Amino acid sequence: MKAFVVDKYNKEGILRLAEMPVPNVGDNDVLVEIHAAAVNLLDSKVRTGEFKLILPYRRPFILGHDVAGTVIRVGSKVRKFKPGDDVYARPRDGRVGTFAEFIAMDEADVALKPKNLSMEEAASIPLVGLTAWQTLVERAGLRKGQKVFIQAGSGGVGTFAIQLAKHLGAAVATTASAASADLVKGLGADVVVDYRKDDFDKVLSGYDVVLNSQDAKTLEKSLNVLKPGGKLISISGPPDPEFARAKGLNPVLRLLLRLLSRGIRAKARRRGVSFSFLFMWAQGDQLSKITALIESGAIHPVVDRVFPFEAANEALAYVETGRAKGKVVVKVR
Repeated sequence: MKAFVVDKYNKEGILRLAEMPVPNVGDNDVLVEIHAAAVNLLDSKVRTGEFKLILPYRRPFILGHDVAGTVIRVGSKVRKFKPGDDVYARPRDGRVGTFAEFIAMDEADVALKPKNLSMEEAASIPLVGLTAWQTLVERAGLRKGQKVFIQAGSGGVGTFAIQLAKHLGAAVATTASAASADLVKGLGADVVVDYRKDDFDKVLSGYDVVLNSQDAKTLEKSLNVLKPGGKLISISGPPDPEFARAKGLNPVLRLLLRLLSRGIRAKARRRGVSFSFLFMWAQGDQLSKITALIESGAIHPVVDRVFPFEAANEALAYVETGRAKGKVVVKVR
C-alpha cells in the first residue's frame, strides 16, 4: 500500500511517499480501507520529534492520527464491527498511521461514522472531538450555567469545543481574529476577544474553566481569568506528574515532567485554582457519544480545505501556518 512515512525527526523534513506492507490484523483489530485522514498539529510535532520521549516510534513509521473509512476485515474476537461498516477513529498511540491506504486498529478505538457526514467530514472529527470531550466533559465536568474560556476558537479543537460547551449549557468566551469572529459566534461563542487588539486576561474574569491550547505565556495569563476553584486544563503542556504516572514513564522522565510543570502548578495553587495537562487518548465509546451529537445536529464539522492524498506534505505545511479555520483533510480515495 502507499503511505507517507517519517524516516527521521527533522523540522524541515518532508514525509516520504513509500510502499509499505498492509498491516497485520490482530484478534481484536479491524482492518480499515482509508477514505480520508485529517491533518493535525500533533502530526507536525510527532514528525519533528517533539514527543519522541513519550511516543517512541521506530522509524520509518507512517504518520497520521485521524481516519474515516470502511472495514474490510475483522479479527477473530471482534464483535462490534463487520466488513462493510463505515467507521472513524483516532487510533491509539503506538498504532497511528492514517496517511496510508489501510490501517489496522483495535476495535475499542473505533466508532461507526456519523450517517450525516461525508468521509472527509468524518475524518476531521476524532482527535479534536475526543480532545474537547475529555477536557470539557471528563476532566472539567462542565455544567449548565458555568463559564468556559476556549482559546483559539477558529482552530480545530476550538471549533468543536465551542459547540460542545454550548450543548452542555455553558457560556463560552474565545479568542479569534476579527476575520474569524463571525465564524466562532456562529458556532456559539458568547464573547469573542480579538487577540490582535486586546489581552484576554484584561477582558475576561470569573471563569470556571479554561481550555488552554497556546504557549507558556498564554497559559500563565489564563490563571487571571479563573475564579477560585476554577480549572485550567492545558492540551499544549507542560505535562504534569499525573500524566507521567498514567503513561508509566520511567523515573527520570517523571522527574523531568514534574520540574517542567512545577512553576505553573505552584502559581495555580497560590490562586486557589487547579492546573492539569491533558493528552487525549483513543476511546471508541466516547466517539460513539460524539456520533450521536453530530447526527442530532448539535455539532457539525468545520473543514477548511481538502487536499488530495498525494499532497499530504502540502496539507501538513498549511496546518503549520496556523491559518486554517477548522480542520484540514486529506482525501485518500
